[in-house]
Amino acid sequence: MAWFLGLGIAGVVLLALSFVLDGVLEGLLDGVAVVDGLLDGLLSLPVIAGFLSMLGFSGAIVLGTTGLGPVGATVIGVPAGVLTGWITYRLSRALVHDSSGAAPRDADLIGASGSVVTAIPAEGYGEVLVHVAGQPRKFAARSPVAVGRGADVWVEQALSQSAVSVRPVER
Repeated sequence: MAWFLGLGIAGVVLLALSFVLDGVLEGLLDGVAVVDGLLDGLLSLPVIAGFLSMLGFSGAIVLGTTGLGPVGATVIGVPAGVLTGWITYRLSRALVHDSSGAAPRDADLIGASGSVVTAIPAEGYGEVLVHVAGQPRKFAARSPVAVGRGADVWVEQALSQSAVSVRPVER
């Protein structure tokens, strides 16, 4: 049983290391034409960690609860490990290919509403708090007319990564 528990613990440790060493095993095989793209993601540390953990822990459970012995524990542990590795592979691929977390671009700022944090003098700079993609962001703001603190504004143009041109909301 100690061998199976050791495999399970090694899998958990490998999973923890995968947060630091992500992509190392996949990078070792870069340039090898025979396996290039064949094992894409299957040799990732999380997949191997899932396989080892499930093999070890399910083998230990089988040994502790049944009389099947090490061979029976291995026969049950290997398919359980393969299934866990496959599920880990599919989940990691789904997360990698998820495109919903795209960062907002300058064009997304145009038409966004906000409020003045620091008063904006005519043709000068102040600060506005603008809600972009549901998150508040503070920008330096320029306006052709003076805009007082607390006034509602619309973004007309993104001037840079940290500055926008605004106009006051007319009521």
